[in-house]
Amino acid sequence: MSKRLEDLMKNNRAEFDDLEPRADIWNKIAIELDAWEEQQPTIKKREAKTFSLGFVLKVAATVIVVMGLGFGLYLKNQKPAGIDLADINPTYAKQQVHYASLIESKRTRLKLVAKFDPQLYNEFNAELLKMDANYKKLNIDLATSPNQERVLRAMIRNLQIQTEVLNQQLSVIEQFNQSKKDHENKKKDI
Repeated sequence: MSKRLEDLMKNNRAEFDDLEPRADIWNKIAIELDAWEEQQPTIKKREAKTFSLGFVLKVAATVIVVMGLGFGLYLKNQKPAGIDLADINPTYAKQQVHYASLIESKRTRLKLVAKFDPQLYNEFNAELLKMDANYKKLNIDLATSPNQERVLRAMIRNLQIQTEVLNQQLSVIEQFNQSKKDHENKKKDI
């Protein structure tokens, strides 16, 4: 159908061009457009808001500081997730529990010495505190170590040495007490 319409227009072109608009028609259209524009509310064009580089950097710095403080508080409030020694090696975990209980009982016996000889107790306890500090450092290293079994063996060895030192200390105390008794018995015999 569009082809027929085009053909009709081409064939009858002269008949369509017989009417021409008046010369003042464009002036009337311009006047009407101006009147119409005056009646329409004025539409303000949005001005693009721009921010200075200094302002943007200040906002970015503030956001970074706030996020850093938030992350720092988050990390501070996190409890360290303790490592289950049995997951690494169940045998070592049992040994750790065994030696820890032995050390606790021997330290309790050693504390009895503090009542009678505080200076000797302080000397013995200073050595144990050093070994205990090493053990705690190993325990902290255990979480980040790539070879956790090796660190766990070192922890067990530390506990074994603490047990041996406590045994020696208790042995020294017993020998000291025995020699004291022997000395008192000799005085009584004389």
